[in-house]
Amino acid sequence: MWSAAPFVLLLAAVALLEVLAAGWWSRLANKALVVTALAVPATVHLLVSGQTAALTHSIAEYASFLSLLAALFVIAGGIEIRGSLAGTPLANAGMLTIGAVLANVIGTTGAAMLLIRPFLRANGHRRTRAHLVVFFILVVANAGGLLTPIGDPPLYLGFLKGVPFGWTLRLWAPWLFVNGILILLFNLIDQFLVNHEERRDRATGLMDQLLTHEPPHIAGKRNLPLLAAVVAVLLARGAFGLPFGVPEVALAAIGYLSYRCTPRDVHDGNHFTFGPIVSVAVIFAGVFVTMTQPLLLLNAHAAEIGPHQPWQYFWAAGALSSTLDNAPTYLAFTSVAAGQLGISVTDPQYLAALIADPAGDDLLAAIACGAVMMGSLTYLGNGPNLMVKEVAEHRGVRMPHFFAYAGAATLIMLPILTATTHLFFR
Repeated sequence: MWSAAPFVLLLAAVALLEVLAAGWWSRLANKALVVTALAVPATVHLLVSGQTAALTHSIAEYASFLSLLAALFVIAGGIEIRGSLAGTPLANAGMLTIGAVLANVIGTTGAAMLLIRPFLRANGHRRTRAHLVVFFILVVANAGGLLTPIGDPPLYLGFLKGVPFGWTLRLWAPWLFVNGILILLFNLIDQFLVNHEERRDRATGLMDQLLTHEPPHIAGKRNLPLLAAVVAVLLARGAFGLPFGVPEVALAAIGYLSYRCTPRDVHDGNHFTFGPIVSVAVIFAGVFVTMTQPLLLLNAHAAEIGPHQPWQYFWAAGALSSTLDNAPTYLAFTSVAAGQLGISVTDPQYLAALIADPAGDDLLAAIACGAVMMGSLTYLGNGPNLMVKEVAEHRGVRMPHFFAYAGAATLIMLPILTATTHLFFR
């Protein structure tokens, strides 16, 4: 059990240093130092204990994972939505709806970075804006990306482990229910707050200001075919079983082409830098290496570990995703589910065997929904959460601190998640 310590310590560092030592942790060199200090002993242990094949699979999965994330990040950074929609409650709800759909095409990170700036511009005249960003994180940066492997990192890891590309479409009912309730609730709250602001400041003509807008248009349209090319590579990987290295090189080439072909003014308008994706690359290099041994342990001792029912997996995966990152959480619980059904995780495509079992299929649906939906409950649950927060604060929005956000998000989501449990996982 001690061999799982590097993984546990790394996740604890990611969760706590962001809160307790944000300035120190924000430096890339310090992140690399922590990752190296924990990944090296984990690597040595795997090599000495004869788990070279498992380590090799983890490194290959990391390369596949990062190639997709980086390609989508670069392409999204080359598309700028200029102007804005009206900032009325109905228009805001419409933008959240667009974001929930778009998250499945360019990922939650891509959709969030693409839409957050025009969303804030549309509401620049508002006094109260924090709730806009909170609901944006809940929908666009998390729950929206449930329908494709591109949508959220856990689902792409599942795709790499043998889940067919179209399998996530079976989750359309919980996707529609959760996002529909969130957007409806947002509209009611936003309308209440607009009415309150209008009554308090009658002379400002707030509604007239919100209706005044510059028609939106897209700059960097040459990147749209490159998005289609990313999807084509993923479909080809699933349909033809492309060997490792071919999809990764293709995605890297698409990302490079996007960066070279995007006009500088579009990158400047998006404040595009490679900093966020490099930070993700460093942290997840450590995560993929250090999680190899814990996944083997979880799989081997699955019979002794709960949960067992879909609703238990939904809440267990979601609770852990809310405090840690949802990608390793997804793999941890799929490893447990596979072990309980006698499926070994030493097979790189073990999730194909899991969903071939009707009970395993239901468990995987619960794990996927829990990891994706409850990654929104803290700033640390999913990569885009902190990125959206930083953009909003840069635009002058006073965002709630870590625990205040967690409390607000939990208050909003808990009734919806409870209803989701009874409707889909009992």
